[in-house]
Amino acid sequence: MTETAILGGGCFWCTEAAFSELRGVSAVQSGYAGGNSENPTYRQVCSGTTGHAEVVEVTFDPAVISYEDLLRVFFTIHDPTTPNRQGADIGTQYRSVIFYTNPDQEKAARAVIAEFDKAGVWGHKIVTEVQPAPAFWRAEPEHDQYFARNPFAGYCQAVIAPKVAKLRKLFAERLKA
Repeated sequence: MTETAILGGGCFWCTEAAFSELRGVSAVQSGYAGGNSENPTYRQVCSGTTGHAEVVEVTFDPAVISYEDLLRVFFTIHDPTTPNRQGADIGTQYRSVIFYTNPDQEKAARAVIAEFDKAGVWGHKIVTEVQPAPAFWRAEPEHDQYFARNPFAGYCQAVIAPKVAKLRKLFAERLKA
């Protein structure tokens, strides 16, 4: 039995690379959600005119990794305190967003946000949007496993590799063998 999480934490290359390493995650698909156009392209989404966020659709086994633990990873690998921005990536397409697929996911998302805010993990209030899941539009195939296929590309080395290293350090017990 699997469940699906739809999460946006900036560039989907980063989030896809991190979630792919977790035990209990069977698939991570980059895509777009939350906008006003059907079947958008990467170029359209990057223009900031579609309203879509870059997201990942994570298929996971809740008996192996809970939704709450996925969210704890999510809130660790990106900065959820900057509206419409992750580092140099600026625009609504890079917003921090959780698209919940059922009421239990909404409740869990709000609880984990409160947990992180109370602990002061980021030093600022979390601004992650929590919304019902809209249509998910799969990204073009060239985005699939981008980091795995391009580990030495400049963006991958400067932005993605440090996030993956942080994941490996802080969540070593959750990684695939």
